[in-house]
Amino acid sequence: MNIKKVLITGSNGMLGQDLSAVLEDEGYEVIETTRATLDVVNFEQVKNVLTKYNPDCVIHCAAYTNVDGAESDLETATLVNAKGTENIAKVCTDKDILLIYISTDYVFDGTKNEPYIPSDKPNPLNNYGKTKLEGEKAVQKYCKKYYITRTSWLYGHYGKNFVETMISLADKPEIKVVDDQIGCPTWTVELSSGIAKLLNQMPEFGIYHICGSGETSWYEFAKEIFRLTGQKVNLKPCKTEEFPRPAKRPLHSTMNNQGICRNWKAAIKDYINLR
Repeated sequence: MNIKKVLITGSNGMLGQDLSAVLEDEGYEVIETTRATLDVVNFEQVKNVLTKYNPDCVIHCAAYTNVDGAESDLETATLVNAKGTENIAKVCTDKDILLIYISTDYVFDGTKNEPYIPSDKPNPLNNYGKTKLEGEKAVQKYCKKYYITRTSWLYGHYGKNFVETMISLADKPEIKVVDDQIGCPTWTVELSSGIAKLLNQMPEFGIYHICGSGETSWYEFAKEIFRLTGQKVNLKPCKTEEFPRPAKRPLHSTMNNQGICRNWKAAIKDYINLR
């Protein structure tokens, strides 16, 4: 396959903005679409937009990403993450377009004691994970040419995320962060570069884990953030049950990325330096 023209859904999101820049730097023609120009739940609009631009590849970033919100609004989460993805998948298949779907570590239950590999059986604990898994299934059902890219603990310069939240809380008398959830922090630029690798190298179609290498807890991640910013804070570890949230989180959702991305510590250092 010769990929030249790439259409991105949700291009104004935290990932979409970095992805557009990275792919343009790689020489791809990038078509940016937002909910205003491409509402993925509207099948006719999906069909019309993809017919108009006729891309070689669609990277589907648009999603309902409010993990706790999905517990009380399963209908909207399902509509966007499952039905919206199905619409994109159907049209991509009809038009012989490669589809790259952004998924999540939250498709796993976190009970495996070693990093998850793409062939491991998903078992999501929350509605967000369930709807993203439904999206994966729609891609697998309708598409012959696809990459499902699971990522985790995403942060970037263009959206609300854990890193910016921690930095903004630095003047609090005490900050408590859970130390019993383990995962792979991932900078949006690293994920974007990993997606570019897929497009450049075109490995076998299927599922790939594109996340930071190594693993850490939210507490250790916060510690590293404050070490790099030089902020003096009163940071305390705590357990998940001390901070009950509507959506249950997997305790150990580390994924094996097969060397696609750098170690998470190298990435967060670059991120902080660029702020």
